[in-house]
Amino acid sequence: MTPSSSRRARTLGRGETSRYRIDLIVAALLFSTGGAAIKAATLSGWQVAGLRSGIAGILLLARMPESRRGWSWRMVPVAAAYAATLILFVLANRLTTSANAIFLQSTAPLYVLLLAPWLLREPVRGRDLIYGAAVAAGMALFFLGAEHPLETAPDPHRGNLIGVASGMTWAFTLMGLRWVGGGGAGAALAPIALGNIFAFLAALPWALPAGNLGPLNWAVILYLGVVQIGLAYIFVARAIPHVPAFEATAVLLLEPVMNPVWTWLVHGERPGPWALAGGALILSATLVNSFRPAAR
Repeated sequence: MTPSSSRRARTLGRGETSRYRIDLIVAALLFSTGGAAIKAATLSGWQVAGLRSGIAGILLLARMPESRRGWSWRMVPVAAAYAATLILFVLANRLTTSANAIFLQSTAPLYVLLLAPWLLREPVRGRDLIYGAAVAAGMALFFLGAEHPLETAPDPHRGNLIGVASGMTWAFTLMGLRWVGGGGAGAALAPIALGNIFAFLAALPWALPAGNLGPLNWAVILYLGVVQIGLAYIFVARAIPHVPAFEATAVLLLEPVMNPVWTWLVHGERPGPWALAGGALILSATLVNSFRPAAR
């Protein structure tokens, strides 16, 4: 968040600020439905990833003017990293539990911590090392014990490895968005929209032939593209300049919290105890790290 957006957040009236907080809550809840929706489709992971992103990219470019501004070559590697994240997240969800997929993607700050001094020239503080150690410990818990295959998670071990990869690519996406010099979610919409188009194009060779998708699959794909990605990012873009950064980060943590809840309610999928412990450690460390700057 830029200093000007922070000042705007402080000067807004209480009612108006509350409205933007609600926008962020809605966005986090929409993001969190991805795991349950991805598992509801009978298509391959590549088909879900490609079609979801194609629809989302078109919607963002059509409805959000910010997504069509400030295009440059610097967007390309950022969009490519985000495209990889989109695809890997879907593939992980098809193989392991939704909880594992989203919690492992949530380890992205650990890789940012390790790479930021070299890529962004940002110093590492002592408390960052404590946070990074907690996240690393949480990630290690996912690989302790043996997870049994489920109908909705047929290959947990391979899915967990893909989830780790999605955390890495998400970290490169976050660092890339800072590198391109964006000021809030509105400025980030251009590489986000382009990344969805990249994901569609990259998944297309493995998604064909699509065949007759059927009404259920079309309903799932349209929901994922229009609502779970497109509409959610519209809410984020509208709210993020008006809400303090630490508060926005905390609210968006609703996504990894609610993601396994929706999947449990819809599919009866229950993550293993080690995964729950690892996820709780990752989320707790992130929450504490998000609020600590506010106390200074």
